[in-house]
Amino acid sequence: MLVEKVRGALRLAALNPQACSLGLTRGMTLADAQARTPALRTVVHRPEADAALLARVLEDFGRFTPMAATDGDDGLILDVTGCSHLFGNEAGLLLAVEARAGRIGLGVRTALASTPQTARALSRFGRGGLFVPGQDRKAVRTLPIAALELDDKEHQALTRAGLRTLGDLDDRPTAPLAARFGTDLPVRLARILGQEDVRITPLRSPPPCVIDRILFEPITETTDVEAVIGDLLIEAMAWLDQRRLGGRAFAVAFFRIDGATRRITVRTGRATRDAPGVMRLFKERLTALATPLEPGFGFDHLRLSVPVTQAMAPAQPGFEAEPTGSEDLDRLIDRLTARLGPEAVGRFEPVESHLPERAARLVWAGRRHGDVSWPARDSASPPLRPFQMFDPPQPIETVALAPDGPPARFRWRRVTHSVVRAEGPERIGGEWWRRPSHRTRDYYRVEDRQGRRFWLFRAGFYGEEPEPSWYIHGLFA
Repeated sequence: MLVEKVRGALRLAALNPQACSLGLTRGMTLADAQARTPALRTVVHRPEADAALLARVLEDFGRFTPMAATDGDDGLILDVTGCSHLFGNEAGLLLAVEARAGRIGLGVRTALASTPQTARALSRFGRGGLFVPGQDRKAVRTLPIAALELDDKEHQALTRAGLRTLGDLDDRPTAPLAARFGTDLPVRLARILGQEDVRITPLRSPPPCVIDRILFEPITETTDVEAVIGDLLIEAMAWLDQRRLGGRAFAVAFFRIDGATRRITVRTGRATRDAPGVMRLFKERLTALATPLEPGFGFDHLRLSVPVTQAMAPAQPGFEAEPTGSEDLDRLIDRLTARLGPEAVGRFEPVESHLPERAARLVWAGRRHGDVSWPARDSASPPLRPFQMFDPPQPIETVALAPDGPPARFRWRRVTHSVVRAEGPERIGGEWWRRPSHRTRDYYRVEDRQGRRFWLFRAGFYGEEPEPSWYIHGLFA
């Protein structure tokens, strides 16, 4: 048994079935328990160790379904909708769960019902088992009112009213129960009886595409692992092709016999349905792992998921002997990302902002592209924006022939430049919702006598306070 210190006294925190049969209860002081059973063996309760074990079991039980969540401090809830065929049927699934728990040294009581709340009540306050739709309600009606898990005051009030089982409550109208015991009681009762289905919140949201492979014999060799991943990728690409989708991220979960779970993810720069290409990325990732993929006694279950998808139009292959330069660059970025890590390769992404310093940002290459695309550029015209920009813009001293015109000369970094050509202005208003003091800018593209081209702007207008200021924002190549 486990004991914990509560208000200065040692009390029983958890009991095994043998201790319960002796009349011991949770919350009893250790002194009273030892007076009844002198040969009592106790261990100090460590809640953090229990939480760590439950988290590890939750990861391992993800082999049965991706919809898995914890239930309190000592239970799990699995939404196995659409998963029972992987184990033959629902009875086979229950046997697989119980066998898995026994293999790792856990005693469990399982129940499979139509809703999570019904299954929880049948496993915690009943004998558990497999209940087909229609039978679970009949079984729930026999449960004690303790299955509602109300506080002691409400439980005592129900007992004094002669209500012993959930069937007694189910036979009475809802309105009088809500008026006497509160609106929470009918809601709890409806959920346990299966009249209201409240879905669980899984540990991680299930991806749209999940492909499982349960192995009759565990595998340990790298070649066998790669072969299984290749087969899973072929199935995943067929699933994506039917829905006109492409994958941007592919994840493989490796379930070991001893309960350890390992997940590896690769990402691509654009949506793809190229199974051999993604397989090459997995090989690069497996080779570059800081902690090698250790199979131990072997992997008996592999799961491939596609957590990030994107619309992808059907493509007709075979007309081009070799991929275009853009595809070559994308493949190079994907390989570098898989080998060096998801944040080792960066790229620029457009941002919806008319301010030049906010119109682009640097993100890692594996990140999903946003909805904003780069504006089309006329190859016959000079660029409107320089490639080299200063952040922040650098102040300059200017001399202009007209107050609102371009500068005739400007001084920057102790060097005076005479302007021979100028284009503009291009007026850009300030983002008043971000910085109320942000002033309107007039941008000019200017060229000096040596042929060097600069991007200048004036912040503010003449005649207003404070006086306008001139800045250099970038250099044209």
